[in-house]
Amino acid sequence: MKLRTLALAGLIAVSGQQVAYAATVSPSPSPSPSRSSASTAAPLAEAFTKAAASYEVPHDLLVALGYAETHLDGHGGEPSASGGYGVMHLVSNPRTKTLEEAAKLTSRPVAELKSDDAANVLGGAAVLRARADALGLDAAARKDPGKWYGAVAAYGNAADESTAKLYADAVYEALAAGVSAAGVRTAPRAVEPELGDYADAEPRTLAAATDYPGALWKAAHSTNYAVSNRPTSDKIDRIVIHVTQGSYAGAISWFQTGPRANPTSAHYVIRSSDGQITQMVREKNRAFHAGNWNRRSVGIEHEGYVDNASWFTDQMYRASAALTRSIADRYGIPKDRTHIVGHHGVPGADHTDPGPHWNWTKYMGYVTGGSGTPTNPHTPEKVCGSGYKVVDSQALGTAGTAYLLYNTSTGYNCVATLKKTSLGKASAASAFLEPQGSSRKTDSGNFTYYAGPVTAKAPGKCVKWGGSVGSATYTSPFEHCG
Repeated sequence: MKLRTLALAGLIAVSGQQVAYAATVSPSPSPSPSRSSASTAAPLAEAFTKAAASYEVPHDLLVALGYAETHLDGHGGEPSASGGYGVMHLVSNPRTKTLEEAAKLTSRPVAELKSDDAANVLGGAAVLRARADALGLDAAARKDPGKWYGAVAAYGNAADESTAKLYADAVYEALAAGVSAAGVRTAPRAVEPELGDYADAEPRTLAAATDYPGALWKAAHSTNYAVSNRPTSDKIDRIVIHVTQGSYAGAISWFQTGPRANPTSAHYVIRSSDGQITQMVREKNRAFHAGNWNRRSVGIEHEGYVDNASWFTDQMYRASAALTRSIADRYGIPKDRTHIVGHHGVPGADHTDPGPHWNWTKYMGYVTGGSGTPTNPHTPEKVCGSGYKVVDSQALGTAGTAYLLYNTSTGYNCVATLKKTSLGKASAASAFLEPQGSSRKTDSGNFTYYAGPVTAKAPGKCVKWGGSVGSATYTSPFEHCG
């Protein structure tokens, strides 16, 4: 089965480990210097071609990695929130030194790698090749993009395996969809990646740990927030909207990293592609995101950069607005621009996020209930039929939910995936069920309301189950045994 991965943009590196470049391939002379993010389209496309050839990295995979990191935007040589530079987000911070590693591998000055697109792409290719060498990919294996999954995951050097998998999945999603940005184009390319050690590294929804139903839980480092007892200790009367200046998985990794000189966190992080939400600090505790307003506010980070509107998708707006509406209702916060503010509106703040491309009119319309979103008229019990009861479920961002059901009288399991978006319109969705020791059954295609039902008799057996809606997917481990 082809992996339908969750799409998200790039990931900051959070490990300072250096990996020696052991390839026998010598890099070719660098392309002519481009003009950072102001480069014309042809030089950047040429830079990817030359870098891929120089370090024997699959061209389209290298482009997909750059797109997942930055949407191929070098941001004029300015760093991300975590100290990442250029199209390939080469990082230099107290814990991560991929920028310096790239300088060593390519013999290019750090200043050039920061500001020159072609040099930055060459540096990214060198670091990615070094990760492949560390994993023992030989010349034959390097020709197969599917075998680079571990190297791609390692490129981000995330805080844990499930976050690294989020990053690698985003890259392969971009590879599958094709890229057209900044004058660089690749055709859609379906690749089945070899997940290896990352096969079971899936974040899960933990209802006991999250304040918002459907959010994933990834705890921030204990030094990046203050344990509190809000709203008993401090009234919560503000919601602060942030932009990560980096990627979804990157922000998650950064908030997991500590201790450091400037502790930072937010309560929630939201993904651009599908509105998936990860909670990192309980609302009762004080996240470090808004200076003097930390005591009174809940902070929501949104994946992207303030100077690039392509990150602010409708899925992100809708998911964030639903979260904001929930927070406001629970704490009695008025749904207006006095109480729902951008980071730039916090007294004493020196930040500009969410920036000029954030559509406050659209956002506040969704917050106050103006989404007009229809509901799915079907339920998993109706899809699977009489006698089935839900035993597990997994939110697919805001796009839908996959359900596992069981019929105690017949011993049959059933999987159904219900859409929440594009209802009534045919769009990609799937559901699958795999009893341990048996072949996987899948229902996949373009559906108006749901995929499935997929049924199999599995008394006394563990089952693997899951599904997808659009680019959002879930695959369980073998579970619910017996």
